[in-house]
Amino acid sequence: MRRLTLRRAPRRPVERSAARPVERLSPRPARPVRALAATAAVTVLALAASGCVTVHGETALLPAVTKSEAAQALADFTAAYNRADKAHDPALDAGRVTGPLGAINQAGLRSRAITSPGGNPNHTPLELTDARFVVPRKAGWPRWFVADTDSNRDVDQGSSDQRWVLAFVRNGPEQPWEVAHLVVLSPQAVPEFAEEEGYAVPVAADTDALAVAPEDLGAGYVAYLQDGQPGPYAAGPHTSLWREGRQKTAKRPGLATQYIDRTADQGDFAPLGLRTKDGGAFVFFATRYFERQTAAKGYRPKVTPDIKALLNGEVKNTVTKEWVSNQVALVKPAGTDRDGVTIAGRLQGVVGAEGS
Repeated sequence: MRRLTLRRAPRRPVERSAARPVERLSPRPARPVRALAATAAVTVLALAASGCVTVHGETALLPAVTKSEAAQALADFTAAYNRADKAHDPALDAGRVTGPLGAINQAGLRSRAITSPGGNPNHTPLELTDARFVVPRKAGWPRWFVADTDSNRDVDQGSSDQRWVLAFVRNGPEQPWEVAHLVVLSPQAVPEFAEEEGYAVPVAADTDALAVAPEDLGAGYVAYLQDGQPGPYAAGPHTSLWREGRQKTAKRPGLATQYIDRTADQGDFAPLGLRTKDGGAFVFFATRYFERQTAAKGYRPKVTPDIKALLNGEVKNTVTKEWVSNQVALVKPAGTDRDGVTIAGRLQGVVGAEGS
């Protein structure tokens, strides 16, 4: 039997926000993830970066994780999340979150630590059960897998039923599993995933088999939000309706609002995608955007306590909020020029603010 010799790659750099905290993940009584996002939020899956595992000079495709290891990673994340949420202490789950979710979670906890320094008086332990693990095979590091779970933040029936879909990333054999992406979807929105030899099929970042390659989703989405030109992004709450909402906000008398969108696709912010049974893909990707509010002469924009806790500088007549936005997209096969990409969910949070 040949002996596997693993060549370890250095830990992939993680994009960290230059700004500070974000909107935090907290339980909400009626609808799931009220604390996770102020807007309709949630969703998409994964795509892998290439790496190398050497087996006497050969490259071997290996499962990212065993089912028992995946279950332990989910349990470790949940325990760390609950400790951090109860204490309002970002250090308690910093080693279990990364990428866009990490930016949102850590900023939110830093903010709450200031606005509620005694901890979270409304803490209810998060429970993630009924887990289905979607495990791809790949060579080398980083590795990743998806956990499709049921949380105790919803009602398990009707339109209120929700699934928490988490993408776990691990950057080396001595590194912990961390959650990079989280989306909250209805059970019907979670697609059936394609399989090869019992494992999920990862999608290459630069594939030409999809309407939009995963590595181009962020840039395309940013362009659409800026100009609204018809193209592959289907109308919906995270595309056309979001643009309409922005335009209404921008026209409020006495307060001018501008939006600047940017891609966020480096390190643990990289898109992650899995092939679906219909030939398309389920892809997680992230963006950043800046919301600049300028008040009329003699007035100041209103700043909430959560934003003030993240604020640099003094708000005289302008405040600029930095957001991280985590999306999941259902991407159709190549050849679909219109409505080839549906943004199935979005999770976003403020990670910093500047006053001037």
